[in-house]
Amino acid sequence: MRQQVVSKTGVGSSATIPMNLDSTPFNVGFGVVVTGTVTYTVQHSFDNPWTTANPVWFDHPTVASVVDVNADGNYAFPVAAIKVAVTSGSGTATLTVIQAGIA
Repeated sequence: MRQQVVSKTGVGSSATIPMNLDSTPFNVGFGVVVTGTVTYTVQHSFDNPWTTANPVWFDHPTVASVVDVNADGNYAFPVAAIKVAVTSGSGTATLTVIQAGIA
């Protein structure tokens, strides 16, 4: 998968980045770059973002409630979609995702 980038300025969630569940290995790396003041959490869903109207979102175990700093992490297990949620602040959180496999 080619590099995917989404941003969120102010409180709310970014657009969803769907993952390729057929990629082997599934491995996904991500990084969040912060501009300004924000508290954010990277989230994932196991629901298909194309067919589920209201997916259930889970917080990443280590990149959650991060305040005003850049952070990175990964997913070694399959997830259907990833996004960044800004819970406070007026700055911007930019999420970049790269998945192993198909380029």
